[in-house]
Amino acid sequence: MELNDPRLFRELAYIDGQWMAGDQGRDLAVDDPATGEILGHVALLEREQVSHAVTAAERAFPAWRALGVNRRAEILSAWCRLLHEHKRDLANIMTLEQGKPLSDARGEVEYGASFLHWFAEEGKRAYGATIPSHLEDSMLGTIKEPVGISAMFTPWNFPLAMITRKAGAALAAGCPVVVKPAGETPFSALALAELAERAGVPGGVFNVVMGEPEVVSEVLCTDARVRSVSFTGSTRVGKLLLEQSASSVKRVALELGGNAPFIVGPDMDPDEAAAAALAAKFQTAGQDCLAANRIFVHSSLYERFIECFAARMKKLNVGNGVMDVDIGPLIHARAVDTARALVDDGVAKGARLIAGDQSMAPGTNFFMPTLLADITTDMRVFREETFSPVAAVCAFDDDDEVISRANDTEYGLAAYVYTHDIRRIYKYLRGLEYGMVSVNTLKMTGAPVPFGGVKQSGLGREGGHLGLDEYLDTKYFCMGGVPSVSGS
Repeated sequence: MELNDPRLFRELAYIDGQWMAGDQGRDLAVDDPATGEILGHVALLEREQVSHAVTAAERAFPAWRALGVNRRAEILSAWCRLLHEHKRDLANIMTLEQGKPLSDARGEVEYGASFLHWFAEEGKRAYGATIPSHLEDSMLGTIKEPVGISAMFTPWNFPLAMITRKAGAALAAGCPVVVKPAGETPFSALALAELAERAGVPGGVFNVVMGEPEVVSEVLCTDARVRSVSFTGSTRVGKLLLEQSASSVKRVALELGGNAPFIVGPDMDPDEAAAAALAAKFQTAGQDCLAANRIFVHSSLYERFIECFAARMKKLNVGNGVMDVDIGPLIHARAVDTARALVDDGVAKGARLIAGDQSMAPGTNFFMPTLLADITTDMRVFREETFSPVAAVCAFDDDDEVISRANDTEYGLAAYVYTHDIRRIYKYLRGLEYGMVSVNTLKMTGAPVPFGGVKQSGLGREGGHLGLDEYLDTKYFCMGGVPSVSGS
């Protein structure tokens, strides 16, 4: 791996400001999904070492929470600047371990840095309140206090930005963190730890641990010293972490699966809508919780939309992310098998396979962009989060009908609406059971945004002032003996 700064590539865990190998000398091989080449080996920690990370955070907590908010902001801002300065190296690491095109990886570094920039300032605004008193001679109010140690479990599809979105908020609030990155993409997290140290984050405030997932989750979720848990990943795993955290009644924030509808109204230009749906579907090779999973197109545009979508899809370049491509590999062979099974199930149940020749795939972990038309509710591709470059399209005639079908899922993260009819827009905004609705645009995320879903897509919000609140407790006070103020 060629980097301008080789020190950014780390293979050891980071605890209490120290780089640490596993006590038993065990490690995990991490490969490049595009080539299968081993990139390196990351240290696997034992149970006691993960617990040691919590102890380190516990020791660091009093000084970090007492540090002035301006000083915490300076440190987060310095961390942000270092991400920008090392954007090329960070993007290279991400592309090699995750597979996404370099242009996408560079965009993620900038996106990740934006959270550090935002929360550096938002941490200064953790305001309490004065409450008009109903009690004689008493003063009432609230102050905000940091929750305490936070455990963070982050995914492989956005291995850098999901850490800064969580850790930026926690650190700004005064909370130390223990991060468990995905085993497929640990090197982005460890590069962040290296830059955090350079930025002046004290030892024990930002820790990165690797180990057997079941062991790490059990330690962090059952340790009473850990007061909050934040997880981004599958609904299945999120439920398990929620159960483990219940024993000590932790604050839990979950950003889970999605099954995003993309609704195209009858007043849209079919080619314009197809271009937008294509972009919403295929970013990160479809391995995105915000990806358009089910595309609903008004019947008056349906066949023309399919033609436009297929024509644009066939122009997408698929290949190694280090090259000039639009779509990189899937994260591993299991993901390819799942994508193939979804397509086979749809075709067997009557879907039209419009395009998607898998014989053209440039490698084992690649799946060519695929378009299925006429999907129905009994197909897996309608019910499940595809997390692959498989686009699924169906027609609709009535607004109430499409809202009902769009809501026919356990998920409720994001939805897309494309129409210029303001009455229809309002109806969709209110009727769609999703935490986020994007109208006539794909760009809906960012540091000021309260990112999150409803139903089984999660709990809580990340980003914006609500993201800071996830790491703050409200403390009420009642101060007696305060003389009343009289005046003329």
